[in-house]
Amino acid sequence: MGFIAPLMFILGGVVMAGIVTMYLLRLRREERTVSSTFLWNQLVRDVEANAPWQRLRHNWLLWLQLLIALLLAFALARPFRPTAGVSGQNLILIIDRSASMGATDVAANRLAAAKSEAVRLIDQLPDGARATVMAIGGDLDVPAAATTDRRELRNAIDGITLRLGGGSDMSQALSLAAALAAREEESEVAILTDGQVTVPVSATLPAKIRYFPVGTGHNNQAVAAVSLNELAPGTLTFFARVRNEGQERVSRRLVVTLDGDLFNAYDLEILPGQDATVNIDVPGTATTVEARLDGGDSLPSDDVAWAVRPSSDAIPVRLVTPGNRFLATGLGLMPRVAVTAYLTETAQFTDTPVLTVLDASLPDPLPDGNLLIIAPYRSTEYFSVTGLLDRPVPRPAPTADPLLRNIQLGEINILKSTRVDNTPWAHTVIDSAAGPLLIAGEVDGRRIAVLGFDLHDSDLPLNIAFPLLLSNLVGYLAPGSGGESAFIPADQPLSIPVTSDITQVRLTAPDGTVVEVAPSQGVATFDGPALSKAGIYTAATLSSGTVVAAQRYVINGYSESEAKITPVQVLDVAQVGGGVVGSTETAQAQAGREEWWRWLALVALIFLLIEWIVAQRGALTRLR
Repeated sequence: MGFIAPLMFILGGVVMAGIVTMYLLRLRREERTVSSTFLWNQLVRDVEANAPWQRLRHNWLLWLQLLIALLLAFALARPFRPTAGVSGQNLILIIDRSASMGATDVAANRLAAAKSEAVRLIDQLPDGARATVMAIGGDLDVPAAATTDRRELRNAIDGITLRLGGGSDMSQALSLAAALAAREEESEVAILTDGQVTVPVSATLPAKIRYFPVGTGHNNQAVAAVSLNELAPGTLTFFARVRNEGQERVSRRLVVTLDGDLFNAYDLEILPGQDATVNIDVPGTATTVEARLDGGDSLPSDDVAWAVRPSSDAIPVRLVTPGNRFLATGLGLMPRVAVTAYLTETAQFTDTPVLTVLDASLPDPLPDGNLLIIAPYRSTEYFSVTGLLDRPVPRPAPTADPLLRNIQLGEINILKSTRVDNTPWAHTVIDSAAGPLLIAGEVDGRRIAVLGFDLHDSDLPLNIAFPLLLSNLVGYLAPGSGGESAFIPADQPLSIPVTSDITQVRLTAPDGTVVEVAPSQGVATFDGPALSKAGIYTAATLSSGTVVAAQRYVINGYSESEAKITPVQVLDVAQVGGGVVGSTETAQAQAGREEWWRWLALVALIFLLIEWIVAQRGALTRLR
């Protein structure tokens, strides 16, 4: 135990000495009517009791007042117990709310444990200290910024909920934390996560960092992929892939449901880090399928996945190119895609297809709808072309992007690529040492992907990765057109292109919640709370209140990065004074302080009430 203000004991000693002195000097005379001089003995003793240096007589009020003074002296000295935590005047809390924090290997789940720890850190802050609360997992949220209001901080922490997908990219959070810490000395950053996060290369913060790893388990199996494909008219094939992210061999049962009715169950034996697949024919009348793992593991959110039957309607795709046989053939071979090719960028477009592919072409203005831009030669309102990249070596971005699903980039060679900058709306899909090669994102209510290099300047069209990448891109830019029909990444908005006669789009969530939006510039966009549940969504387009068409979309809970739930004990974040967080010191070894002066003050208040009752007992007796 230690004391923050030990000099308060001197003040306490002075007060206690004053109390004793007052009792020594206090007169205790009472007026009485007596019948004999024998009865004056008690009064004489009262007078003698006020003589200096006499031996104090036992007095409950004296002892109670001394005890109160001692308790208050201890409270003012602010005793504390060293504990794992923080002690700075400016605390920055970073709380992970991604899917892996839903693991139940600790009480309730990891997020609940992290929030409980965050509240404990708030409670042990010194008086007058400020705190900022950040939530990572999907888009960065800052529910409380640089405030001393403990109630606001607790409410901000309590309001953090789990997010589907999104990963746990700490880049924005660490950048903001660095800016906040640089403005004030004695800043500390507390990171509460299971460690399954993406840390930017050479991340350094000008503050002390406390890492509080959450979680203990590693047992997780997930339905990693599920699809319902129509290979021939009237013939449907169901495919499911189950992955074991644990460290032991497991037996799990996969239960398959078609249109809400049980179809079959399959017993699977899965080795650590391996997959088990199910590929079967199902009745051609099926429209939806659910694949659910029976039994339990530490992360239930990825134990179930859904798929819907692909729409039989072809999705219109406009291709603007000076001539690219690879691209035209790749698009033409995709099912449910109707390609219309234009050989000049000056063509007049009268319709608005779901997707426009601009190959070495950039009309001014850009056409409406979603865009796939290949080899841009000039800047646009969405990005800047700032030069060329010479022989870039492609590599996946640090986050596992669904657009690179089942794609290996190691055998792809590129002669040159356009350098694309100024894209705050996009995330990098394919990177290189010199700059991004493929970016994708959402801006102005539509999805845009930019591939920096011309296909003729690479051997990508000759690689098996080309049809896979093209299918993933078209599936992302035109949901409902790819093999994984209408699949929506959990962290992405849903943009639905509509014709000019559509006045409203109604989205029904898996739990029955209905959200309606009016199209803007030919696109209806849903995001945030409207897409917060995993399951099957139904989007209906309405014209003057009448349903014109309906399309199903799917959000599944599986994420490759979030399915790995084994806690990480080391974060590669450099801190002031050097060292990597968690490598040479952990939060448990840090100098936190748990103060308990409030409890002492409460006890002192209780004894003060007792002292008042004792002092007034005569008056209270007379009131009876």
